[in-house]
Amino acid sequence: MQRWRGLEEIPADWGRSVVTIGSFDGVHRGHQLIIGRAVERARELGLPSVVVTFDPHPREVIRPGSHPPLLAPHPRRAELIAELGVDAVLVLPFTTEFSKEAPETFVQQVLADALRARVVIEGPNFRFGHRAAGDVALLTELGRADDFEVEVVDLQVCGTAGDGEPFSSSLTRRLVETGDMTGANEVLGRPHRVEGVVVRGAQRGRELGYPTANVETVPHSAVPADGVYAGWLTAQGERMPAAISVGTNPTFDGTARTVEAYAIDRVGLDLYGLHVAVDFLAYLRGMEKFDSIEALLDRMADDVKRARELTDAG
Repeated sequence: MQRWRGLEEIPADWGRSVVTIGSFDGVHRGHQLIIGRAVERARELGLPSVVVTFDPHPREVIRPGSHPPLLAPHPRRAELIAELGVDAVLVLPFTTEFSKEAPETFVQQVLADALRARVVIEGPNFRFGHRAAGDVALLTELGRADDFEVEVVDLQVCGTAGDGEPFSSSLTRRLVETGDMTGANEVLGRPHRVEGVVVRGAQRGRELGYPTANVETVPHSAVPADGVYAGWLTAQGERMPAAISVGTNPTFDGTARTVEAYAIDRVGLDLYGLHVAVDFLAYLRGMEKFDSIEALLDRMADDVKRARELTDAG
């Protein structure tokens, strides 16, 4: 899959294409429908498929300080999109100047001139341009003038998550924030992931016999609620069952919120400085303050046992 940052990286001889546009944070099951349709239509026409997305999140530029928690940083988002069979991803730098462009300008510069769109696939609520003035009706009208077709896909998928609320990035963030990994993972179609570099912590886990990878997460990551989880730690391409702790370590009067993953039954791992991924499968319990180290160790042993059982089954 080709990856371009900015219009200037698109090959000069780029031909017609099938395009879909959106933030696609998380690439959840609703996103997968619309991207999958773009790939399907592109193959029918013998054309490449292109996903257009933005960095940083438009909300941060329009209202600084309001950046939503990210379900997937851009490199991970690109991986997930590539798995759906997309031919190219275009990341457009979202600047204040860009946010003020009229819908007509965006369509002319991005869809008509740069990507030479033959078909544009969008959801019914798609908005674009300055103050989100453009909608599907305007896009369809502009497409007639610029020789591209607009296809609207109903990307609303529902399940048990959120009491049947349509799947969305905002729903997923709420579920993650409350520690509802069953619901979040239903929306995503896979375990929720956070990524980051392993840094040195207080070394308490090592002293207690449960050495953990202390993960300094990517900025704006959607980190689950404080608690203990079952999941996996992936480092250097190896996926290891893990018991994961999110919180401040109240037994030791900690104040810094951390994400720590214990790779179950692994001895002698040296992960310092490595970029790793932590996948959250299931919530086990809330964060607790124990009266003694012995009580903490008893609970940790139970956490590891339950995490092992869940990851073996998952």
